[in-house]
Order: sequence, then C-alpha cells, then structure tokens
Amino acid sequence: MKIVYMGTPDFAVPVLRAIVEAGHEVGFVVTQPDRARNRGKVTFSPVKNAALEYGIAVLQPEKINRDEEVKALLKEYQPDAFVVTAFGQILSREVLDIPRLGCFNVHASLLPQLRGAAPMQHAILQGLEKTGVTIMRMDEGLDTGDIAAFAAVPVGDKNFEELHDTLAAMGADLIVEELYAIENGEEDFVPQGEEGATYAPRLSRKDGKIDFRKSAEEIERQIRAFDPWPGAYCTRDEETVKFWKAEVEDRNSGKEPGTVLEASDGVIRIACGEGTLAVTELQVPGKKRMLVSDYLRGHRIEAETLLK
Repeated sequence: MKIVYMGTPDFAVPVLRAIVEAGHEVGFVVTQPDRARNRGKVTFSPVKNAALEYGIAVLQPEKINRDEEVKALLKEYQPDAFVVTAFGQILSREVLDIPRLGCFNVHASLLPQLRGAAPMQHAILQGLEKTGVTIMRMDEGLDTGDIAAFAAVPVGDKNFEELHDTLAAMGADLIVEELYAIENGEEDFVPQGEEGATYAPRLSRKDGKIDFRKSAEEIERQIRAFDPWPGAYCTRDEETVKFWKAEVEDRNSGKEPGTVLEASDGVIRIACGEGTLAVTELQVPGKKRMLVSDYLRGHRIEAETLLK
C-alpha cells in the first residue's frame, strides 16, 4: 500500500518500522517541527530520526490543517492510507479525506477508555487491571472513530516505560495485520459509542507533585506512572526529592500525612492519607537515581521529618 505515516515520539517509532519492513511504500513521514531543547540545541523527533534512516521524505508542518503546501504534496502522492500514532495534531476533514481507504490511528488504550494524549500514564494512575492498543478509523473527534481491532495486556505493576514498550510493540504488530485486512476489504469496523468513554488529558511537570493526603496505593501508582517523566516528587527542607520505587504497606500510623515514620534498613516509611509508603529508590538534585540504602549512608533523615 502507499502510506503516509504521521507520528512524533518514541512510541510511534516501532509502528513506522513495522510498516516499512512489511513492504509498504511510505511516501512521506509527517512529524512535529524540530524543537530547541537544552541550551538551545535543536533536536529531531524520534520518528524523524527513524524516517531519515529509511530515506523517507519528512514533512514538519506547524499546523497541518493550515499548511496548503503540505496538503498539496499529500494529495499529489495519492496515498491509499494514512497511519497515525501519537502525532500530536488533530486532523481536519479535508486532511482525513485525502487517502483512498482512510486514516487509521494506533492508540494506546482500549477505546473508548482513555481517549486523549496520555492514556498509558492514566491507565497506571487509575489502577486499571488491563489496558491495550486499539486500531481506529479516524474521524474529526478526539479518538472517537470506529474500531478495527484491539489487543489487551494486564497493567500489573508496570511503570510507564515498561507499559510504553509493551504497547508500542503490540501496536506495531497489530497495525501490520490490520493494513492487510483493510487492503483486502476484509475489515469490519465497530462504532465506539459513548458508554464507558473516559479521557486521559495531557500531563505537565506539576502533575508529579506528591500529595501525601492521598492513599499510599495512589501515590505508588503515581510513582510508576511518571517514571521517567515528570517523576513523582516532594520537598524536604526546600530540596526536591524524586521517588522512583516504593511499596505499599497496610499500616496507618495516625501521623500527619507526609511524616517520615522511619528511615533505616534501606527504606523510608512515610505516613499517607491511608496506609504507609515504603520508598526504596529515590533521587536528589545533582545525583543519579539511587537505592535508599545508598542514600542513607551519607544522609540522615530523622523520624517525624515532614515531607511536603
């Protein structure tokens, strides 16, 4: 098939590679514009880097719906399908109508659950038993199109990075299967409907701030959901401390939430709104992640210290 691929982050790279390696012709890759990062250094998106490896032409419109030159190039190419994975822009009806067979999205949830920009993080945050990948025929709504196929996986105790890699691989396999079915007219599409629909809004750095009034279970999920970005953090004497690994203990101390109950034997135990959080890996400014046992060799944390 003649395909235009649209995607931006790491999650979208395995899908692009799978499509190319399955023998499809990818005429263009459309991704977000290059951005200036640390110290003004301009970086390419992961998808752009992958496209350049394959020698695929890359288009980077600020707003694809308003870029007449890009739309003209895509129409001239006469693609059979668009495949979209975490592209980062909503497509207008004009753009959706360009490919002969339609536009197909690889979305990291079991739609209609967790529509939106951050479904993997929210699956962990909400304590869902399972999540997955959905292949959807796109419409003008936010992840509201008809479903072609899905694959599910238990969330378990995965952190974001682990769930991300699992779903990226699943999405890559699933889109190759579905493109074959779509090309041969063998695919049946099922409308989503609105029953059970939930949303997973975009996250910001401030979402990582820990509120110890929440339960230890909620905070432990926050730690896993925000690993590696933005990290779940609190402050101790105005110093930011990030927590990377923790366990939940069914123990209510009666202390003010955020109070350190003890810090010894490789664990910092902290009172929460419900239960106790037992932290075993953390990070302080200017240092790499470290085990609490290593941190406590050079730092003392007194019981009754209040973390905020």
